[in-house]
Amino acid sequence: MRDPFEDSLRDLLNTPSSSRDDDACLHRVLKTANRQVGAGDLFALMGNWVGAVMMALNNGSAHVAPVSRRSATARTTNKAD
Repeated sequence: MRDPFEDSLRDLLNTPSSSRDDDACLHRVLKTANRQVGAGDLFALMGNWVGAVMMALNNGSAHVAPVSRRSATARTTNKAD
């Protein structure tokens, strides 16, 4: 499978040397690569964060149920007696 990002970097590096400045070309290539890697890291961070939140909700859901401090005998007695 072809990577369009790799193709664009290859095109930037393969242009004739007389019409380009090597430092400017290198800066442009590195800036583009850094942007690509930064976006991937950001999406990975958000994916890990969502996974952690889902695990926390799953593990904490058992503790959300209401708990009564009354004894079981208090509920079974009939006040009419």
